[in-house]
Amino acid sequence: MNKIKVRSKDKPWMIRTYAGHSSAMDSNKLYRENLKKGQTGLSVAFDLPTQTGYDSDHILSKGEVGKVGVPISHIGNMQTLFNKIPLDQMNTSMTINAPAPWLLALYIATAEKQGVDKKYLSGTTQNDITKEYLSRGTYIFPPEPSLKLTTDVIKYTTSELPKWNPINICSYHLQEAGATPEQELSFALATAIGVLEYLNNSEKIDKSLFEKIVGRISFFVNSGMKFVTETAKMACFTELWDEICKERFKITNPKFRRFRYGMQVNSLGLTELQPENNVYRILIQMLPVVIAKNSRARAVQLPAWNEALGLPRPWDQQWSLRLQQIMAYETDILEFSDIFEGSKVLRDKIMLLKKSANDELKKIDKIGGLVEAIESGYLKGKLVESQTKRQKNIETGNQKVVGVNCFSEGENSPLINEKDGGFMKVNDKAEKEQIENVKKWKSQRNNKKTLDCLAKLKKAASSGQNIMEISVECAHNGVTTGEWSNIMREVFGEYRAPTGIVSSHIVINKDKKSDIEENQKEINKISKKLRRRPKMLVGKPGLDGHSNGAEQIAVRARDIGLEVVYDGIRSTPEQLVVAAIEEGVHIIGLSILSGSHVHLVKVIMNLLRKNNFHKIPVVVGGIIPPKDEKKLLSFGVKAVFTPKDFRIEEIMKQITYIIKKEYG
Repeated sequence: MNKIKVRSKDKPWMIRTYAGHSSAMDSNKLYRENLKKGQTGLSVAFDLPTQTGYDSDHILSKGEVGKVGVPISHIGNMQTLFNKIPLDQMNTSMTINAPAPWLLALYIATAEKQGVDKKYLSGTTQNDITKEYLSRGTYIFPPEPSLKLTTDVIKYTTSELPKWNPINICSYHLQEAGATPEQELSFALATAIGVLEYLNNSEKIDKSLFEKIVGRISFFVNSGMKFVTETAKMACFTELWDEICKERFKITNPKFRRFRYGMQVNSLGLTELQPENNVYRILIQMLPVVIAKNSRARAVQLPAWNEALGLPRPWDQQWSLRLQQIMAYETDILEFSDIFEGSKVLRDKIMLLKKSANDELKKIDKIGGLVEAIESGYLKGKLVESQTKRQKNIETGNQKVVGVNCFSEGENSPLINEKDGGFMKVNDKAEKEQIENVKKWKSQRNNKKTLDCLAKLKKAASSGQNIMEISVECAHNGVTTGEWSNIMREVFGEYRAPTGIVSSHIVINKDKKSDIEENQKEINKISKKLRRRPKMLVGKPGLDGHSNGAEQIAVRARDIGLEVVYDGIRSTPEQLVVAAIEEGVHIIGLSILSGSHVHLVKVIMNLLRKNNFHKIPVVVGGIIPPKDEKKLLSFGVKAVFTPKDFRIEEIMKQITYIIKKEYG
């Protein structure tokens, strides 16, 4: 009689929630509560001033502090964030890019103050600046010096923090910016290739050390609603990375060729309309990264169902945490080997994806590699084009979104009929308290030691040395996030990435064509009366870098015949008002997704009044709760658009009407 071999159950992936808000103290409380509920790792969300290298008391931080994450301006904030959390027992992921060396330095210094040797630290710094130029927008420095800072972290951690993942090549935000699966594969792998080639070419590295460096490269992916395609994409990533490591970089040890990755599902794909449906979307999107053993994620973090409405409450995060725990502990997916092995359907899809991805990688090589593909605008242009196609497919109904463009009739959700509207709002006092905290920190530290450290930091950065050791010293001696970043700005300069904006030139169906033609006719009539084309300023005030919406509005505005002024992300209110006046625009469109819309719009409306240009109509788009919508309209804003307004031709119709009413 044959004995049945019992296979041992695999360990669950690391279970995280992406969290951080208001203040280090509030975030620490949330982390400790989540860990008690069974979360097995931390994933830190930083606020936009921290991500873009500003202290909380900087003028550009106004209205942004603590909105989309936790503010960390100095080591005191970092110590508060991890109070009563032993860092030698924790695996911490930090979503930080341009100032990644600095936030890692603060983390190391905090661990040392806990009495923990840095060699015991485990976790991840995202540290993938490339996708910031293409999608997320929290870049600071030009591509070349950014790669240098990225590789400083990689080299330092490989020798000093052996359990640390120094970079998370991040295709997640590429999908949010419109990337197709083929583009997500090729652009992410091109980033990994670019980083490793820069590292290899910048100095002579011992082969065994280089192999270890390659072995510490990790990825962070997105998973969408196309279950079969996404499952094939994960397998494709695994196979392509193995091939690239073996053939391009001559890595002989299979262990160092593993595709190690974490995952979050598509937060920007969650809907404001019928938001309760998002729970099912999140669950379906998680399946491709956990169901197949050979391409299973090492860490998973899920968004909350209500992220299209506002900031998730602790209960909302708990719901997402329970989804993971039910999948890991109640199902049997961890008891079997890869269930898709031998599937012809999946193998055919994998081969198609591999061919397309390899073709795109060859194009990027032909352009000259990663940096050239960014600086030429090639990668950004491709993403804007893909996002335009995707958006138009949703508008026409070719791509179904339940509760949005089909099956939209239904009962009102009890989940959002609560006093808080179904989401949490950041405490208005949090920003003021954090600003006071930073000012107090600067007044009480030893300024001589701080200035000495900053001088050494500047010398190291200017001479091309690895900046990690001196950054840790700076952290211990009271240097702030803004001060560290300002030294880097002085040495490397700042950068504005290409916008990728062109007219769409995409074939559309007959009904939609008539909508565009109707808008074009109205704009032509207004043009005759004005004796020039009406001009629209599309602006991204504040530090919010999510530019998809602004880019799509700019593209469609050009399609209907408007002249468009769009200079990309991160403009001050003053810059936008000056641009509106100097360019002689007829309407201003503002896109704000960071939650700072009330403050920024109020400042812009006041500046327009002060300069006697208050007659220029202003429209605003973003994740804006109904209560805030009323506030914006009371300031004089003509229209407010939120994620429920997904038909851009309808938005264009309203913009055309507003221009006609004002000038026609």
